[in-house]
Amino acid sequence: MPRRRKRARFEQLTEFERGRIIGLREAGLSYRAVASRVQRNSSTVMRVWKQWTDECRTTRKSGSGPRNVTSARDDRHLVRMARTDRTASSRQLAALWSIATGVSLCASSIRRRLLQCGLRARTPLYRIPLTHDHRRLRLQWANQHRDWRADWQHVVFSDESRFNLWYHDGRIRVRRYAGERHLPECIIERHSGRTPGVMVWGAIAYHRRSQLLRIVGNLNSNRYIREVLQPEAVPFLQSLPGAVFQQDNARPHTARIVKSFFAAQQVQLLPWPACSPDMSPIEHVWDVIGRRLARDPRPVASADELWGDWGFRVPSRRIRVVENHHPPPFSSGGTVETLG
Repeated sequence: MPRRRKRARFEQLTEFERGRIIGLREAGLSYRAVASRVQRNSSTVMRVWKQWTDECRTTRKSGSGPRNVTSARDDRHLVRMARTDRTASSRQLAALWSIATGVSLCASSIRRRLLQCGLRARTPLYRIPLTHDHRRLRLQWANQHRDWRADWQHVVFSDESRFNLWYHDGRIRVRRYAGERHLPECIIERHSGRTPGVMVWGAIAYHRRSQLLRIVGNLNSNRYIREVLQPEAVPFLQSLPGAVFQQDNARPHTARIVKSFFAAQQVQLLPWPACSPDMSPIEHVWDVIGRRLARDPRPVASADELWGDWGFRVPSRRIRVVENHHPPPFSSGGTVETLG
């Protein structure tokens, strides 16, 4: 299938371009040479030159081109409809417009009008759904810890994260012409079911980090104590005087047997509000590792190879999570040095 020509060949000529065409023609250049200079079709150059020789002018004729079906007032009404329901597609807006005004307008015209008014369809920003109680508890937690300064240096943030074998985060785009949607180089494979990957556990402090532990299968409270807390988490906390342990409210973390284990080991816990992964700086560490996995060009055949050969060998340089990338706990101006 032939490729589309450049968009510039379909745009209207500016007054400068029309004057340049006339000047090049008067200098003795051929139609083809002028078209090559101004990056336009030869027929366009011939039409401009003919208008100049016949009418002694280069301006566009008034009323040339398709007329807009909508007026400026209609465009403002269309913008209000789009802002009322920002997730509505152009086809849905066209149907609503037809019902409201009785005038038929295609989806492409809807998109063109909204683009002219500055409304462009973009990927939405996703967030965690929070109830009124979630918001109240998060605000209460922030008020209780708003005066912390050096205390944050003693907090050990922990979490689990999963890294897929075939990574796709929705940021990948392909550049293609019309009709090339099904070309092999324009297709990205994505599994509809659960993708094979590696589940890891890790913890970070102000100046130190724990070892990454691989978790195979489902993690319950007994495995959490036997495979995470006893071999790695508790020794890591004991090496930090006055350490405070943070974990989310997942069921393996809040089970009665886990609470009894923490009490027996005299581990001080940091209360954590529900549905608040965005408040933990370790989420930024997982994002750094995920981005490095996405940029790695080497193919990985299995989860064992992902863990063993490449092995989550995080860079030796320190990853600093800066103040403006963090929620209120770090508003005092400190930084967290992780994975050093």
